[in-house]
Amino acid sequence: MPWLNAVTVVERSLAEPLSDALIEAGALSVDASDADAGVSRALAAAFAAAGVSAATPFQVDRVEDEDWVRLTQSQFSPQHITPGLWVVPSWHEPPDPAAINIVLDPGLAFGTGTHATTRLCLRWLAATIRGGESVIDFGCGSGILAVAAMKLGAARAFGVDIDPQAVLAARANAGRNHVAATFFSAAEDLPGAAQIVVANILAPPLIVLAPLLAERTERGGRLALSGILSEQAGEVREAYAAWYDFEPDTREDGWVLLRGMRKP
Repeated sequence: MPWLNAVTVVERSLAEPLSDALIEAGALSVDASDADAGVSRALAAAFAAAGVSAATPFQVDRVEDEDWVRLTQSQFSPQHITPGLWVVPSWHEPPDPAAINIVLDPGLAFGTGTHATTRLCLRWLAATIRGGESVIDFGCGSGILAVAAMKLGAARAFGVDIDPQAVLAARANAGRNHVAATFFSAAEDLPGAAQIVVANILAPPLIVLAPLLAERTERGGRLALSGILSEQAGEVREAYAAWYDFEPDTREDGWVLLRGMRKP
């Protein structure tokens, strides 16, 4: 049979009388402990600063210590991207040792293979890379796309991100996979044009980046853009139309991958 637990906060002088009254009323047990006055003061100050009524009810819950690393890791399992390509968290054994396995520790960066936009980009790379190409990944996050490009046969792969933590995570993942992908902060001098350019960011920055990505794509080179919701695809495609001829897009879970070829 389930039990019900009620929590309330009262003045210290009322704690004992209230406990006795609750037992009289039928409570099976009562536990009285000191409320965290620091939390109460902080909330009161925040309420006052925001113009929120001091009478606004709130509840303070206790969160016990947990093994947060293990809890976080449990949320990521190996991802089967194509028949011969897996993304494998560093704390798992590869399900198929004979496949191309991207061993990944995302750290604080985006890109674990669990999101539809990442899967769309990985499948596109697997279908596009024939061997020996140069690749640039804008907004590289964990480095997953640049690392994948190298393991799929690219000759050179570069990743760029505005987040220093992402650059560090990407470099660590390149080492973990024994590939020579190179990663830059967006503030650094960027490499020249590449045959393949991929950017899995969001629609607004992709629109702003259109001239830069066009400059970084070789004539006749290939482009893939993701992080785009279905209703945003037309606007993003229009922003790149002056430089690229687009193929039919690919969609998954409401997200779109735009695929284009740089005009001669």
